[in-house]
Amino acid sequence: MTSLFDSFDLSGLPLANRIVMAPLTRNRSPKAIPQPITATYYAQRASAGLLITEATAISHQGQGYADVPGLYTPEALAGWRSVTQAVHAKGGKIVVQLWHVGRISHTTLQPGGQAPVAPSAIQAKAQTYLINADGSSGFAPTSLPRALDTSELPGIVEDYRLAARAAIDAGFDGVEIHAANGYLIDQFLRSGSNHRTDVYGGSIENRTRLLFEVVAAITEEIGGARTGIRLSPVTPANDAFDPEPQPLFEHVANGLASYGLSFVHVIEGATGGSRDYQQGDTPFDYTAFKQSYRQAGGQGAWMVNNGYDKDMAEQAIASGAADLVAFGKLFIANPDLVERFRADTPLNEADTSSFYGGDERGYTDYGTLAGSQ
Repeated sequence: MTSLFDSFDLSGLPLANRIVMAPLTRNRSPKAIPQPITATYYAQRASAGLLITEATAISHQGQGYADVPGLYTPEALAGWRSVTQAVHAKGGKIVVQLWHVGRISHTTLQPGGQAPVAPSAIQAKAQTYLINADGSSGFAPTSLPRALDTSELPGIVEDYRLAARAAIDAGFDGVEIHAANGYLIDQFLRSGSNHRTDVYGGSIENRTRLLFEVVAAITEEIGGARTGIRLSPVTPANDAFDPEPQPLFEHVANGLASYGLSFVHVIEGATGGSRDYQQGDTPFDYTAFKQSYRQAGGQGAWMVNNGYDKDMAEQAIASGAADLVAFGKLFIANPDLVERFRADTPLNEADTSSFYGGDERGYTDYGTLAGSQ
């Protein structure tokens, strides 16, 4: 029987186990530059089969939260290179999550104080994290976005391509395209946020156009074996909504099958919330979603996420429902989560007050079974 602790071949990348650290925004990269403590943080967690970094902006326009990292300046890339070297020195594998937040931003975070961009000029019922001039921080409503002109979209696709190339040059083992949780690509997918009347709006085929253009550009640049994608079919995160997610995401699954992706990372239910959450009249059928991908020829690893504990993860792996299981918040307080799972020992409790922003406290100072940090 296949175990959570068995090794896995991820499109030629050998993973020591099937436990993945999910992306976790921590807001500790001033000026979008990963710091030395960032390298420490990821290296501490390198026993995971795969680390997926916090969401990382592909451009200044793609920024949406204070002190999150980027991939678009030499300084940021140097910071990330220190991270990948530290993780590889511990025998770990790491991919970076490519991010454009779209409308989930604020004018103070945008180039020249401009409005954020989106498929349509619809303000999200959501908040973002800001650091004020006096050093205080907190959450504030997102700004009203402007609708992207059709002529601007090739430039955004190019930003994704350049970021993917930069990631590989910085030593990452691959990338994960963030197409989930109500950010730019997801905003185009869903009819609740996409009211366009051009070739990027209206029908499912049109609303998925940007997604497939981004996937094509990245896989042509770095190869499908180094490219994964994250999807969240029914999450309401960041005001994401579509009344008919099943046909939409089965179309996505069918289309993704031809790109030779490394993995498909699926958030089941509401991100960070109920696994049974649904949009539309019927529950989302995740089995049918996966079958659509497989029947269309998709060979990438199937990664599941949201609310899994060790027992649920073991069942998902043993049954073949998933190849990999991603854990988020458990990794914040348990850098040695793999070892704790293996030994069936108690888990540390996370300090929620230190999740966003700050220094080493609540970031790199959690204890391990070995007694080191």
